[in-house]
Amino acid sequence: MELQLKGKTAFISGSTQGIGFAVAQQLLEEGAHVIINGRTKTRVDEAVRKLLSGAPEGNVSGVAADFGKEQDVRQLLETLPDVDILVNNVGVFALKDFGGITDSEWQSVFDVNVMSGVRLSRALLPAMIAKKWGRILFISSESGVNVPANMIHYGMTKTAMLSLSNGLSKLTRGTAVTVNTILGGPTYSDGVAGAVKQIAQASNTGEEEMKTAILQNTNPHSLLQRFIAPEEIAGIAAYLCSPLSAAINGAAIRADGGVLNTIL
Repeated sequence: MELQLKGKTAFISGSTQGIGFAVAQQLLEEGAHVIINGRTKTRVDEAVRKLLSGAPEGNVSGVAADFGKEQDVRQLLETLPDVDILVNNVGVFALKDFGGITDSEWQSVFDVNVMSGVRLSRALLPAMIAKKWGRILFISSESGVNVPANMIHYGMTKTAMLSLSNGLSKLTRGTAVTVNTILGGPTYSDGVAGAVKQIAQASNTGEEEMKTAILQNTNPHSLLQRFIAPEEIAGIAAYLCSPLSAAINGAAIRADGGVLNTIL
């Protein structure tokens, strides 16, 4: 399917690996000019090289910025060109009991996961509205609906993203700008893969066996019965970023592998 993205400029936060990188890869393959982001120049440069190795003729660049630092965000916004597509993907998570989460940890997770989208959308949405075309996409999680007891601070931010996205969509009335959210399910991103490998090694268990055990323990009701690949989330993201998705606005699209058992 031709997604009509040639000539569009896309910025994806937190895109040197995982879902963000997979989204960048698919948008690049569709002919968009892609701007990726990571916390360090080294990681950004490495990701750009990797993207170009798969799409040598692609138009891709990168900018380093830590979304936990407001000054980095200000500098990033000063360097960004006119952007047609904004994918708010950057996020952090940690397993921690509720009673042990400090105020500073609550604030830190909120700043990265929620305020990054607030600051980027506030800066980039007005130009989209003015030219009457644009796409803003939030990569949320099923954890925003089914909040994990051991990641309440993370789940709270993913719920907040749903509210932010839905509220922003109300500002696009009468234009071809859309604001949507993807509710991703358990995804085998680089971070998750690293954690699974460590656990498997520590328990002298095979990685595939550990993946299955973790999924059965945390999401026994999954209809997919496996982790989602980042590319599977990215395919939905690419469509929502395209002109073909004009009728979808203010929506929360489930790509959760059937983990959620509620009608959303």
